[in-house]
Amino acid sequence: MKIRFITQLFILIGILMQAVVGFAFETDQYNLPPKPLADIGIEVNEYVESVVLKSIEKVNSEILQREMCLVNRGKDCDSVEKNRKELIYLRSDDAVAREVYKVLGGGIVPYTNSGTWLEKHEFRTQPSRYKTDFGDSLFVRFPTSYFGLASTIKMFNSEFGTDKIAHIFQQGYDYFKTYKTAINKGSNTIQATEKAIKSGQKTERGFYGTFISGVYSNGDLAANYAGLKFYQGFTGELKINDNIRPTMLKLKDGIWVINEDFGMNSMLLKPFISNHLNEALNPSGFTKLFGLNSYVRKVLTRNCSNWRSQNSTLSQIDFERATVSLKRWNNEDYGFTEKKNFITIANTCFEPVK
Repeated sequence: MKIRFITQLFILIGILMQAVVGFAFETDQYNLPPKPLADIGIEVNEYVESVVLKSIEKVNSEILQREMCLVNRGKDCDSVEKNRKELIYLRSDDAVAREVYKVLGGGIVPYTNSGTWLEKHEFRTQPSRYKTDFGDSLFVRFPTSYFGLASTIKMFNSEFGTDKIAHIFQQGYDYFKTYKTAINKGSNTIQATEKAIKSGQKTERGFYGTFISGVYSNGDLAANYAGLKFYQGFTGELKINDNIRPTMLKLKDGIWVINEDFGMNSMLLKPFISNHLNEALNPSGFTKLFGLNSYVRKVLTRNCSNWRSQNSTLSQIDFERATVSLKRWNNEDYGFTEKKNFITIANTCFEPVK
């Protein structure tokens, strides 16, 4: 009796939190856009590149100010010891990542400046966004989640919710901090990465996912991991499949400059965008509370004809292989979590294989 009471209490708290906070920033790729979306990848990449360049300029400006204070002790200058300490920080990857994060990932959790920009910006090509009507959405059973439903966008030939960009720049930075803290405490790179991934899985079970909206999103975990790589790539090489992407920045005479081996024609954002971010292809786990799991399957079943007609060359096996391929990010473990009763295109929109 006591256990039952505690369970009911937690359910009630979850409902109240959902209603009061409106916290869950969810997405719905099971419902396909009625018209093909324009690919806004290049324009979003331009936006991100401009933010990164301005952030680097700001860090460099602070470096020059600190250097001047060491030469000419002005009345507004800090102590020599503090200036030297700040210069060490400003010439670290922490300073660059934090400055970029403040512009792209800053904002009230889970919303971000970049996410807001994506939802409001007038893109050069249209239609650039799609949001399912409430009555057709996955979240009829969780109505307050609908108010935080992210629009679907298309970037570099992948469709996903704008919330995934928020995850890349906000939770990706959380991963980066967790990673760096672990390294500073003596962990190796593998151990530090594992700690970052586990922190994301924990939040996905809590207020970023299951506890509030009833959704455990592997797409979110993939976005978080891609974000970690995004921030690491400023001052470190990245291995993406069999390719090595040079570090973006290097220090020259104590100032951050673009690495000539990198260049700004490398599509800064493109390597981090993929079908891993699409929650219809990279399945989530849905709670059985309030019939959410069964209702999501019903929504997908209703849209199966659209999926088959828009992907007429793909068979059930093709969809199965696509989903399996998304369990790892470029051959790396990003924390994909197996759940019972995954709802996929392959197991819902085709006759069972006999």
